[in-house]
Amino acid sequence: MTPPADDAWIRSYHRLLPQSQSLNLISSHQSVIAVAISRVNQFDAARLDVEMSAMLKEQLIKVFTLMKPGMLFQYEPELDAFLEFLIWRFSIWVDKPTPGNALMNLRYRDERVAQRLGKVRTGLEGPGLTAPQKIWYCVASVGGQYLFSRLQSFSAFRRWGDSEQRPLARRLWTLIQRIEGIYKAASFLNLLSFLYTGKYRNLIEKALRARLVYRSPHMNRSVSFEYMNRQLVWNEFSEMLLLLLPLLNSSAVKNILSPFAKDKSSSAKEDTLTCPICQVDPAIPFTALPCHHRYCYYCIRTRCASAASFRCLRCNEPVVAIQREGISSGK
Repeated sequence: MTPPADDAWIRSYHRLLPQSQSLNLISSHQSVIAVAISRVNQFDAARLDVEMSAMLKEQLIKVFTLMKPGMLFQYEPELDAFLEFLIWRFSIWVDKPTPGNALMNLRYRDERVAQRLGKVRTGLEGPGLTAPQKIWYCVASVGGQYLFSRLQSFSAFRRWGDSEQRPLARRLWTLIQRIEGIYKAASFLNLLSFLYTGKYRNLIEKALRARLVYRSPHMNRSVSFEYMNRQLVWNEFSEMLLLLLPLLNSSAVKNILSPFAKDKSSSAKEDTLTCPICQVDPAIPFTALPCHHRYCYYCIRTRCASAASFRCLRCNEPVVAIQREGISSGK
């Protein structure tokens, strides 16, 4: 076998170098993988966090039920801020997802560092939030919301927006309204951007470059629809009752159920002197025929006029006529 020439390796290297460089260029372009995070999951996570905070608030309010009514109303912003701080402290601060994010298989990722990474496997890699990002998240979400809520309630209590107030108070009120309008407009634009790109649900996440990504690429949404099914069934059942109850005759239903509610011995001991409709002694006593039970004239007359087949409320017999005590009269 003839040995290769001395410069064979060098010629092969120069011949394969362009192909190797093209492969490296392609791999460098493919290192950044576009990740599509479900927008519905992100919205559901935010809604679940709100529901969790409401549940904690409800349980906390029950602790103070025996105290003076309305005492917690003036401290409601502080209570909301305290609960939001607790959720932040035991979730984001310790690199854990919030309850809603955990149910939706989401976590926060520092997008600044993720964009500088080299090759990635699934596009979900990347470190969590840094300590300054966590602190600013708490300041903006918890502190900012608390301060704005307090400022709104204070300005409304002082009536800064009234025309009789001093010019300084009116200017401050106008400034608050403009800041609120600008924030809402920016939130709306960010919402449009979120619906288009799927990144950053709110302005705080956009400012901090904190993006929600999947914790595990192979984990489905861990949400149970049992509560939703129960809620839908109950809503349909309540709507059906609201539709049918006005159409039912309460007297007829009561007469049908009366044999199962009491026996004959108890019915024999009833006070036959009072009217079974209004439960008072009749001012103008009339009797129902043929059972001769005592009624008020207006009560028995109204029932007979409203129902063609009115039955006695004491014995469930059909009333064919009414008769005043001592004087005969037709129905």
